[in-house]
Amino acid sequence: MSEASHVERHQQASENLRAEEVANLVRQALLKSLHLTPKPGLLDIRNTGSQQAVNLASYEAGVQMMMSWMKKFYVMGHDSAALQPQQVLTMLRPVGIACETDILQVNGGVKTHRGAVFAFGLLSAAIGRLMAQNQPIEHNRLCHQVASLCRNLVERELASKTGQPGHSETQFLRYGFSGARGEAESGFRTVRTLALPTFQRVIHETGDTQLALLQTLLHLMAWNDDSHLVSRGGLEGLYFVQQQAQYLLWRGGVLAEGGIEALQKLDDELIERNLCPSGSVDLLAVTWFLSQFPAGPIFIN
Repeated sequence: MSEASHVERHQQASENLRAEEVANLVRQALLKSLHLTPKPGLLDIRNTGSQQAVNLASYEAGVQMMMSWMKKFYVMGHDSAALQPQQVLTMLRPVGIACETDILQVNGGVKTHRGAVFAFGLLSAAIGRLMAQNQPIEHNRLCHQVASLCRNLVERELASKTGQPGHSETQFLRYGFSGARGEAESGFRTVRTLALPTFQRVIHETGDTQLALLQTLLHLMAWNDDSHLVSRGGLEGLYFVQQQAQYLLWRGGVLAEGGIEALQKLDDELIERNLCPSGSVDLLAVTWFLSQFPAGPIFIN
């Protein structure tokens, strides 16, 4: 074997290892958010929440199916690092669709992972892009990369889309809610400015990851305009969840005496109303994922 071939194989092995590490972090983030209990209206160890068509085993199978695709997202981000960011997003879309199709085959056709595929596909590609550009892997740089990949996405796909509007377009046109696209285009602003500081503060105060994640989820439910809640219960459903979460936080959230029991009661109420804050739990998984990297300089607001 020539020296050049040896170097090439060594570089490829290093990239594959990094891709494996990224996929493993995604897996940990999704499983931590899945097993976190109690999560009001959401699938967890206590119950299936308002997601009656899916259980822990099928969701875990979907997460496992995502892992090979996360490596592909990383490699695409790495190999396209010289291209303009918006060109890369066009290349990533077919990969995301193929990933979703594979997941549907293992969980009975239930669309449960779409938000996670979208968010973590972008983040995995962003890490690959930073690696290729020899930049530090810091969560502010990651968010900046995602924002660059998704620049003008809301305008292109929600504000200016022609034809019959779907749920996302209708919510944007009626209420101005930009959903997962807006969160990505902003570089996960809600995570950076609300969820991640809350998670890090509670970890510092208690050293308890579970409590920190539950308290962070309450903050997300209190302030995130969750498009999944609007789809299920309209503005009334969204405002009910936000008000209930704000009330629990006013009392101290899960850090207060009886806080876990109050969260279980809210879980029962959301199940009864068929409300499921799926968008917020996706952002919770992103929060834990980003917490695994140093902050670095701030690039975006």
